[in-house]
Parts: sequence; structure tokens; C-alpha cells
Amino acid sequence: MFTELSPMKLIAIAIVAIFVFGPEKLPEFIRNATGVLRKVRAFADSAKQDLRSELGPEFKDFEFEDLHPKTFVRKHMLEGDGLAGLEEIRNALDLRPELEEAAAAVRDTADGREPGAVSLAKDAGTNPSTRHAFDPDTT
Repeated sequence: MFTELSPMKLIAIAIVAIFVFGPEKLPEFIRNATGVLRKVRAFADSAKQDLRSELGPEFKDFEFEDLHPKTFVRKHMLEGDGLAGLEEIRNALDLRPELEEAAAAVRDTADGREPGAVSLAKDAGTNPSTRHAFDPDTT
């Protein structure tokens, strides 16, 4: 939460707090703020414990952080046998074998020179003089 606070930002926050609350009331405000923070944490911990006890013994080691989507995927898909399932999905979505098969069929058809087939190979014997001249006035 506070990872993006640099030392200069913390000093600026402290200076603003001194101006807002004054040097006499600042220690009292900090004590009150930390007391409220402790109470909120205690309330959250007791709520977690109550929920775990209500869910039963099979959820005794349940962590609420596991509900985060990234953590859930990492825990269930990338650990143990989950990685093999991921490889199966990746291989099923890979289109390279089908594309290679289609390209081979096109090459085979073009090499067989069936009636009406168009050659896909470049003609090495094409004479440049037989090409039509480019007329810049027509474009």
C-alpha cells in the first residue's frame, strides 16, 4: 500500500501534518490513529476467525488472499499437475499443425499440375523484355 511513498513524500506529509494539527496535538493524533488502526485490524481478524469456524474444519487453513484471481490461478493451475493441464490447453490452441497441413496440400496440388491449377513457383526463365512497359501517363 505504501510502497510508492518515497522519503521526500513522507517528509512532505509530516510537514503538512505538523501545520494542520500543530506540534502540541500531533502526538495525540498519532496515538489515536494507531489505536483506531489496531481496533480495525482486531475486528478484521476476529471476523476471519468467526468465518473460518462457521465454515467448518475443512476450511481451517483457508486464506482470504487465495480469493484474489492471480493467487487463485497460481495456486491451482501452476502448482502440481495443473501445469500439465496448461500444456494441454496450449497444445490444443496451437494452429501450426493445421496450417502446415493446409500448406502441404496446396503445394501438392500445385506441383501435380491439375487442369486449371496455377503454379505457385516463380518462373526463373521469364524474360524481362517480354514484360509490358510501364506508361506513367496512364496512371
